[in-house]
Amino acid sequence: MEKTPKGFIPVMLMPFQNDGQIDYPALTRLTELYLEAGAAGLFANCLSSEMFELSAQERLETIRHVVDVVGGAVPVVATGTFAGALNEQADFVKKVYDAGTEAVIVITGLLATEQESDAVFDERIFRLLDWTPGIPIGFYECPEPYKRVLSAKQLGQFVDTGRVTYHKDTCLDIEQVRAKLAAVEGHPFGLYDAYMGHAVESLRAGAAGLSCIQGNFFPELIVWLCNNYDNPHAAAEVEAVQQFFVKNMDVMHNVYPIVAKYSLKQRGMDISTFTRRRVGTFTSSIRQGVEALCGDYNILSRSLELV
Repeated sequence: MEKTPKGFIPVMLMPFQNDGQIDYPALTRLTELYLEAGAAGLFANCLSSEMFELSAQERLETIRHVVDVVGGAVPVVATGTFAGALNEQADFVKKVYDAGTEAVIVITGLLATEQESDAVFDERIFRLLDWTPGIPIGFYECPEPYKRVLSAKQLGQFVDTGRVTYHKDTCLDIEQVRAKLAAVEGHPFGLYDAYMGHAVESLRAGAAGLSCIQGNFFPELIVWLCNNYDNPHAAAEVEAVQQFFVKNMDVMHNVYPIVAKYSLKQRGMDISTFTRRRVGTFTSSIRQGVEALCGDYNILSRSLELV
């Protein structure tokens, strides 16, 4: 399992015009950017896409747009569960699948409240599977409305159904990641880690790849790491890349996703920094931090011959 190719699945940004409307030409450019960087798939309609600030129609329209631009080059997954009765969530899962996705992602924090037990959550997942026959499902431990982390036992029993193929892991604990991977061994399933703090360890443990916000700054660098994490001839460079992300974790998370859009602008992409999410003020000091980050990246990318 450790020797299978690893892939980067971007959690896609959502470009807006300065008036707040979705910028579809920029969404096309962004999709092409991910593909050119070597992404193995795309996660549309996720938290980085500001999914909670989109209408149901916008969610479906943007998913279809991404699927059309991709044209079958890589798989596209997208979130299909939002607040509402379980039967309503099941209906939207079907619509997202019909939009051309490879799998539909379930937000773990929206299938049960924080006070409800794992037993309640599990029962609802099995009902959702029953009500969406034949549709491949994935999980996303989204931090909103609260982060519900699946145990290895839970993930194993869901994957055993043959319906669950994908998991975006945000537990931030390499031992939990290892336990989850052990629980799903032998299944056609991929765990994609969101946490760059232990990215290399996770890939070596058997994760299928990475799905992190840092890929919205430097997607080709995440692809490079997925391709070289176990290359004995690039051990020093792998460590340097890992430390680059650890060192700059705070910069990349501060008023995200504004900072990611600004970083892409710094790199020459035509994209507005407008966001519908209230994430704080993009101050001059934050701007300077992103500009310094881009400068450090340019030095690192030249050493890796990415430019």
